[in-house]
Amino acid sequence: MSECAIGNIGDFFLTMEAGKEYTYCITGKGALFMLEVGTKAPDFTLSDQNGKEVSLADFLGKYVVLYFYPRDNTPGCTRQACAFTQNFEGFQSSDVVVIGISKDSVASHLKFAQKYNLPFLLLSDPERKAIESYGVWQEKKLYGKVSMGVVRSTYIIDPQGNIEKVMPKVKPDTNAAEILEYFKGKK
Repeated sequence: MSECAIGNIGDFFLTMEAGKEYTYCITGKGALFMLEVGTKAPDFTLSDQNGKEVSLADFLGKYVVLYFYPRDNTPGCTRQACAFTQNFEGFQSSDVVVIGISKDSVASHLKFAQKYNLPFLLLSDPERKAIESYGVWQEKKLYGKVSMGVVRSTYIIDPQGNIEKVMPKVKPDTNAAEILEYFKGKK
């Protein structure tokens, strides 16, 4: 990207790259940060594992769990997806929509969903539109190497389309159960 944003820490800005809009947030280190509770959840339209376009706005009137994960078929991401599957009945009985988002392709998502019988939507975001809008494209360190990538994070969106809960850097094995407990506590 050839643009540089100038503004105050916490300011959002919109930029165009190759005709596509991207929303960013300025932080002290020049990286993105997670959105805050109470703010309007950024809408998006992405393709699901079957190639169907899905927008966040399609689910107004329902709670939505948006979980961002690094990559299909990796150990942590597979454990997280399977944990959401194991808890899926609980989400359904609470009328909660579960959506997983990563940079993987539609074809990769379809294989992943079929391999593990995932009953929820997986959305493909290869251009990182939602990933960056939600501030989960961040600097990561692995074995001393620093790179940019998706930081495993979850948002709970309320029926009015506002961010109700932010869960940064979640653990793949416990994320789904923690969210389900959160919803049980709301009853």
